[in-house]
Order: sequence, then C-alpha cells, then structure tokens
Amino acid sequence: MDVSLTLIVVMAVLFACGVYAMLERSLTRVLIGFLLLGNATNLLLLIVMGVPGNAPFYGETDVSDPLPQALTLTAIVITFAVSAFLLALIYRSWQLGQADTVEDDEADIALRERTDADEDVLDDEGDTQDEDVTTDFVGVQTAPITVLHTRDHPSIQDDAPVDSPYGPRRTDDGEDRP
Repeated sequence: MDVSLTLIVVMAVLFACGVYAMLERSLTRVLIGFLLLGNATNLLLLIVMGVPGNAPFYGETDVSDPLPQALTLTAIVITFAVSAFLLALIYRSWQLGQADTVEDDEADIALRERTDADEDVLDDEGDTQDEDVTTDFVGVQTAPITVLHTRDHPSIQDDAPVDSPYGPRRTDDGEDRP
C-alpha cells in the first residue's frame, strides 16, 4: 500500500489544530475545531482505504474496499449533525448573553479553589460511610423487583418451559419433556 506522506502530514496537522481549537472557551472555536477533526477523520479513512481501484489489503482485485467508503459517509453525516447542533448552541448563547464564550460558574470556581487538604478530607469522608452496605435499598422492606408465581396470584399461568440441569422431565401423560 503506497500512501502519500503528504496526506499523513496534513491529517496529523488537522488533528492537532482541531484538538487545540476545541480546548478554547469560545464555542465558535470549538465548532471550527470539531470541523477540523471531522476532516482529519475523513482523510484518515481515505488513507486507510488504500490505492483507488484496489482493495487495501489484497492487491489482486480491481475493486476497492467499500467499508472505508461507508465509514467516510457516516463520518460526514455525523460531522454535519454535530455541527448543526453546535451552531444552534452558539446562536442561543449569542441570543442570551451577546457572547459565545463559556464562562465559569460558582461550581467551577469552587472546584478550582479547592486545595489538596480539601481533597483528602473528601476522600476520607467517602470511605467511612456504610462500608458493609452493598445495596442502595438499605432499610427497605420490599425488594425492588418481585417475581410472581402461580401460587402468588390465581390469574398467572406459569406453563413456560424451564431448563433443568437434571435432564428431561416427565409430563402428566408420562412423556419425556426437555
């Protein structure tokens, strides 16, 4: 398989620029980064496809592999759908605050101001509570799921076949039933 080094370098640069752009606070830059990642993925699938007209792993046929082509079409559709969703988020953010940046809220600020001692205290608090309890239904008298049988309610017909580890069972008329 002869792949152009130029395609590999362009794909790597698109991946790097896309990841860098997605780490920004601006939603528009996140959208641009996502579009770059989508194009880099399409290039990756184009590289994996191999030489046009030949199958990528076995070169004796004149048919190219349809799987990378189908994956490329799927990647295009997914990129379009997520881009439309991000555009709607950007538009709504602009309508509400005249900006497309993601601001820190109180929880983000509190998390950033936490120290290592606070983290240790939080870790210790989680270890001391209910170490022997293995269920969420502590103190509940009934189980969350109740299996009803024929003896529990007269309208239940319990005639479904049941697997038995001991071999076939005998029916009422004396025949073996699996």
